[in-house]
Amino acid sequence: MANMIDVEVAYALPHKQKIVSVTVDEGASLLDAVKQSGIQTEFPELNLEDAKYGIFGKAVRNPEQEIVKDGIRIEIYRPLLIDPKQARLNRAAKAQKDG
Repeated sequence: MANMIDVEVAYALPHKQKIVSVTVDEGASLLDAVKQSGIQTEFPELNLEDAKYGIFGKAVRNPEQEIVKDGIRIEIYRPLLIDPKQARLNRAAKAQKDG
């Protein structure tokens, strides 16, 4: 029997947040753990294959190859609505206009 480990999967929208605890086989990939968490039932619009992921705020490039460790929190990131550089430019322009 395989050893089991516990991880958390987190996803948040502006109006709804969810953290799901899940027990997976040791050696499971990050993407496997996310799928096993069932978080997509809470957020049916979430496309797990295209989503960006991180572990404790650090981006993960290959979720299907990243092996999860006991006790980690997997974060699912929403797509950006605006490029951060453009947002800063917009704020600076507004601040200059407002005086």
